[in-house]
Amino acid sequence: MRSSLIGKIEKAKRYAQEPGRVSFSGFTVVFHGENDNHKLSYSNGKWHCSCYFFSQWGTCSHVMALQQMLGDMLPQEALSSPITTQPSEK
Repeated sequence: MRSSLIGKIEKAKRYAQEPGRVSFSGFTVVFHGENDNHKLSYSNGKWHCSCYFFSQWGTCSHVMALQQMLGDMLPQEALSSPITTQPSEK
């Protein structure tokens, strides 16, 4: 029993050195921003953040930070940001 657990631990360490093995399809996180906590999610190929900036622009510093942090573990469509144009007036 113990030797099989040791083998799994060694395998986990090897896997951890190969982040390309992982690809996120969806997740939810809480991002602790400078002024507030924000709920971020990625699902069905789309990002969402609870911050006001995201509601206007479709991206924000919280999403961009996660894109940088997770890098190659995200599918290609999760790494791109919407075209930055002026936000629509409401």
